[in-house]
Formats: sequence, structure tokens, C-alpha cells
Amino acid sequence: MAAADVIRRVVEPDGAGLRFRRRPASPPVIVVEDRFLTGTLNLRALEFPYVLEFLRCRFELPPDLRQAKLAGLEFRDCWLPGLQAKNMRCDNDLVLVSSTVDGAPVDLVDTHIEGSLNLTGSKIGNHTGRALLADRLVLAGALLANNVVARGEIRMPGLRAGGNVNFSGAVLDNADGYALNGYGMQVGGNLLCGIDVTTGARFSSTGWLFLPATRVESDFSLRGAELNHGDTTGVDITGDPGFDVTATLIADRLRVEGNLELDRGLRSNGTLRIVNGVIGGSLRLSSADIDVSGEQEPPWPHRALHLDGTQVSGDFDARSMRLAGQARMVDVSISGNLMLDGANLRNPESDVVLGRRCGVGGNLDGRFVEAAGCLSFQGAKIGANMDLRGTRLVEPGKNMRTGDVSPSVDIRAATIGRDLILAAGHRPFAAHGGVRMHRAEIGREANFDGAILGSGLGGTALNAHGMVALELVLTVGQAPRGRVTLRHARCASLADNEKFWDGTGRIDLEDFRYEALAVPIDLKDDKKVRTRLRWLRNSMQGHYSPGPYDQLAAVFRATGNEEHAATVLIEKHRWRYVALADGMRVLWPGVRLWSWLQRSMVGYGYRPTRALVWLLVVLVLGSVWFALRGEPNEINSDDTLIWNPVLYTLDLIVPIIDFGNKNRWQAPGASQWVATGLIATGWILATTAAAGLTRMLRRN
Repeated sequence: MAAADVIRRVVEPDGAGLRFRRRPASPPVIVVEDRFLTGTLNLRALEFPYVLEFLRCRFELPPDLRQAKLAGLEFRDCWLPGLQAKNMRCDNDLVLVSSTVDGAPVDLVDTHIEGSLNLTGSKIGNHTGRALLADRLVLAGALLANNVVARGEIRMPGLRAGGNVNFSGAVLDNADGYALNGYGMQVGGNLLCGIDVTTGARFSSTGWLFLPATRVESDFSLRGAELNHGDTTGVDITGDPGFDVTATLIADRLRVEGNLELDRGLRSNGTLRIVNGVIGGSLRLSSADIDVSGEQEPPWPHRALHLDGTQVSGDFDARSMRLAGQARMVDVSISGNLMLDGANLRNPESDVVLGRRCGVGGNLDGRFVEAAGCLSFQGAKIGANMDLRGTRLVEPGKNMRTGDVSPSVDIRAATIGRDLILAAGHRPFAAHGGVRMHRAEIGREANFDGAILGSGLGGTALNAHGMVALELVLTVGQAPRGRVTLRHARCASLADNEKFWDGTGRIDLEDFRYEALAVPIDLKDDKKVRTRLRWLRNSMQGHYSPGPYDQLAAVFRATGNEEHAATVLIEKHRWRYVALADGMRVLWPGVRLWSWLQRSMVGYGYRPTRALVWLLVVLVLGSVWFALRGEPNEINSDDTLIWNPVLYTLDLIVPIIDFGNKNRWQAPGASQWVATGLIATGWILATTAAAGLTRMLRRN
């Protein structure tokens, strides 16, 4: 049947060969069934007040409907070599269901459809590389493309749809470019590219889903979708480091008023890129599988997620997500919670999550995560808790500039409103590259209970330089393997254990301030004080630093425990003189002797009563000596002073004050040397006692 006959018979009185169907209050429907239409169905620029319905028809040439105004158009189970409908106006639905278009594309550029466009179950493909052209297509209703199979580009930039755009179960294949080009598309309902509820088929694409500046008034769903990047051979990105060559989804400046659903088994072998997007609901990636490794050995150059500058008004749910590549989230703002519980993240020897200046209004939950690489949240602002309980981080890699092992968790300059929990759950928290929290501010508690920090790789186990927290819990599960820095850190309460102080690297405690120990030491428990002093000494690994001793003494003194404070300060001075002696080549024996004298006689001034004991001992010994030696020679025979060995000895050992004995008698022989020694001993004891009393008075 000639296609022109369709038009001719419509105007013939009998309408021979055609079947008419009339619906109440609707235009007449012209039905053409089981025909092979030769020639061109040419309705170009015509106003056609009938609904055309083709069932199981085959067309020799593409119908020409350009600039036409139709009441409606429907193709069911048809075969077409193309469809030319540019600038067409359709007062009802345009239906192309379960049909095949092979040859030229379906051209709907600048077309206006007052109903919906239905492409359900159709196969569209051609040798030109473009399957559907729908630039600036305007739909009053929905775009229904369930289970469509497209070989070539689906092109619809600037499309405006009043209802849903549904590609659920569709297969879009254009490995050489865009699988779907929807730049600037506006969707009045949902944008659905997931699993079809009728057939159970999942959406699949090969090539770029290109949706920059797209606006979706409700949800955008790619649940269960399978996204594959196209052929990237020969693509040069050296001039644009921000370009993701292996992207499967490019949706910069995307605006979704509802939820963005990329979860429930979504699989992508390329980057999901949503830069500077705005999501009014939640971003869901739970149970998604994103792998940009290309089955290559790490490090991998491509990002798995690229979300810089995106704003999420709800939660970011990535629980149980599997990811191979970097999740880049710089300057991302999340009003709700960021949930990574149970995720498996792999980007060895690099940042697996790069969240610099990331903002989270609620909790950042990353419990029991398996991660190869580093979690970097420098400058992040987290409104409530950051909970990485039971997480295991391995393969941190090394800093390219310094060669040092990179931190597994980097929260430099971060602000956390409540608790930082890097503690054990049913398994320990482990960070092989250590934790860096330089200048971090923790609102309540920083908890490392049961944690494993550092590894045999060396480097830093914990860097908390300048960190501020209300409570600091350092009851780690294993001795830190690497350096620990608490320089300039501040906390109100400190909880620790022996394992923390027994690490392989030095612990820098310079200007570390804490107001109290979480477990106070009893006034009578001298053993615990000695144990803590041993911990301090072990942590310094041969380097003397007075600050930690002063701080511990201040804590004891603040609780009225002056005795233990004095014990700590005596130990401080003991190691001070050891350090001084080690720094001297010639005078070190004298320094050590002077240190021993001060420690044994007056406890470096913190035990002034020891001088009185020594004075009594010397008094007794001197008195016994002179009593056994007998009366010495009298200097002046005119004096009538009675010999008393006790008073004579007392006069010798007490400097400045003269009791009138030492100038009246002259001890001969060995007694002369004993008298001289007593005078020297008296001066030493008196001066050290005076120094101790002065220090005590100044301290009080």
C-alpha cells in the first residue's frame, strides 16, 4: 500500500481500505493495520485533525511529519527506517511502542507534544550514531521509555517534560560518545533510570550519561542500574585535570528537589561525577558498586565519585558501598548524616575519601569500614559525632614530597561538635598510617579505646598537635608503632594506659595540658606515681623534657596532693642533671655529684626536712668523734670554758652563728680534718636547705 493512499483515502467519501474509530469528545482515529507502506507518508506542514494509528505496519521510507500539526500519532509493533518530526505539534500522545526504528534517527527536535511521548519497548538504532534527536522537545505529559533499546545517542538537551522521564529497564549503547545527552533538561516529575517494575530489567548504559544543569522536580533514580564507560582510547585529558575521562555519569550543576538514588546494587565501571549539584533530599549510594580500577594494579588515576561543591539537604547514605577508586568530596555540604557503615573502600597508597572542608550537619558514621587508602577530612565541620568504630585502614602509601607514611585518617583543622570515636567495637579500630588531627577541635570526647595506631612502616602513629578536646581517652589496644605528638594539645580529662606510653616512637608532650586524670591517684598510692613516672621516662626515649613533669605535678597539686607533686618534681630535676652531665665533657662528674648531694640531702629543695635529718646525723657523728678523742687543746688558757663535744660540733656545722666553742678549742691531728669537713658539710646543708625553703615559699 502506498503511503500516500493513507492521506488520499481519508478525504474520499467511502474511506476504502481504512478503519475509523470514533471516541466521544475526541478526534477520529484512523487505524492502519498489517500494511507495508511504500513511498513517503508525507504530512509535512499539514494540519491533520485525525489521530493516526499504525499497527504492525512496515514503512519503506521515514514518515515526514515536519512542521505538521496532528491530533495524535501512534505506532505499535511497527518497523520504520526513521521518523522525521522536527517542529511537529501533536495535540495528544505520540506513541512509538514495541516498534523498531533502523536507519535514520527519530527526529523530534523542537517538537511540542500536548500529551506524553511513549517509546516503551522499542528498538532504536542507526548508522549515523544518533538514535533519538529531541533537542528542546516540550512534553505536557511524561516521557515513557521503559525497556527501550537504543544503539546510538539519545539526544535531548533542553527537554522540558511536565511529568516523569522514565528509562527504567532501558539499554542505551553508544560506546563512542553520549549514551544519553540531557544537558539542561527539565523534568516536572521523577527521572527514573532504574529497574523496570514490570519486567524486572535493569537500566544499562554504555557511554556517558550527560546531564549537566538538569533540573528534576522530584526524585532522580538510578537504582540497580549498570553503567559502563565508553571507549576512552586516545582521549587526551592533559589540558583539563578536572575532567573524568572514564565517567559514566556527568551531572555537574544537577538540581534534584527530591532524592538522588544511586543505590541497591548500582554498578558502574567509571566515575559518577556530580560537581556543584544541589540535592533537596538525600543522596543514596548504599550497596552500590563503583569500580574504576579497570582490573589494573594500583594506584588508579581515576576518581570513582566526584562530588565537589555538591549540597545535600538530607542524608548521604553510602552504607555497604563497594568502591575502587577515589571518592572526591571537596567542599561538599551535607545537612543530615554521612553514613559509610560497612563500606568497602579501595584506593591503595592514596586518598580513598578526599573530603576537605566537607560539612556534615549530623553524624559522620563510618563503623566497621574496610579501607585501603586514606580518609582525608581536613578542615571538615561535623555537627555531631565522627564515629569510625571498628574501622580498619591499610595501605596508606607515602607522601610524595617528604617520603613519610601518609596518615590513614587525616582530620587536620577539623571541627567536631561532639565525639570523635576511633575505638574498638567487636573488632579494634586500626590505622596503619596513624591518625593526624593537627589543630582539630573536639566538642566533647576523643576516644581511642582499644585502637591500633601505626604499623611497622614507621612514621607517625598519632599527631594531635594543638588538638582541643574535653576528654581524651588514650587506652589503646596496642602500643603505638610510630611517633606520637601531643604538643600544645589541650584536654580537661586524660585517660591512658601503659600500652600508650610504651610505643616504638617518641611521644612529644611539650606544652601538653590536661586538668585531671580520668582515674585519680590516691594520696597513699605511691606505687602508681612511680609507675606513671616510668611511663613518662619511657615515652621520652632518652630525651629530657621538663614540661611533662611540670604538668603532672600541677595536676597533683590541683587536687591537694603536694607530696606526689614533689615526687614528680624531684624526678624532673634528677633527669635534668643527667641531661646536663651528658652534655659536658669535663665537668660531668661534678654535676652528677652535685645532683646526688641535692637529691639525697634536700630532694632538690622539695624535701627541706632532709637537711635537718642530715644535720642531726652529722651532729651525732661529730659529737661521738670528739668525745672519744678527748679534750682538744685550749687556745687561750685564760678562758674558763668547759669542754663539751656536742656544743663544739654544733658550732662547727652551723654557719654564720657563733656559739663560742669553735674559736676556743683547737683539734689536733685527724680531728682537725674532721672539724674542717664538718664546717663544709654545715655550709652545704645550710645553703641547700635555704634554697629549698626559698623555692617552697616562692611556689606557695
